Amino acid sequence: MDSDTLDAYIRARLALAGVDIDQLPDVADPETGTPTRAVIMLALREFVATTPGALAEWTPPTGGVGGALGAAYAQQEAAPLAYPSITTAWTGEADG
Repeated sequence: MDSDTLDAYIRARLALAGVDIDQLPDVADPETGTPTRAVIMLALREFVATTPGALAEWTPPTGGVGGALGAAYAQQEAAPLAYPSITTAWTGEADG
């Protein structure tokens, strides 16, 4: 992926999360320690280029364990719901 495409991807993901890095300074401020836009983009480019693939391929080691421990590992492979009570209300499970 070329750098312009990577920058556009990073900025789009930040915008979806409500983050505007244009509010960061162009020049480092030694008093506050606020990072510059360039420093943040450099760190995010490195992160996006290396980390997500490794995270996506990771699975918890089961070590051939079955039963309750194996079930606990299997649960960790699925992302937990942030608000299960709301989700159960939306799906009608709370009424049942």
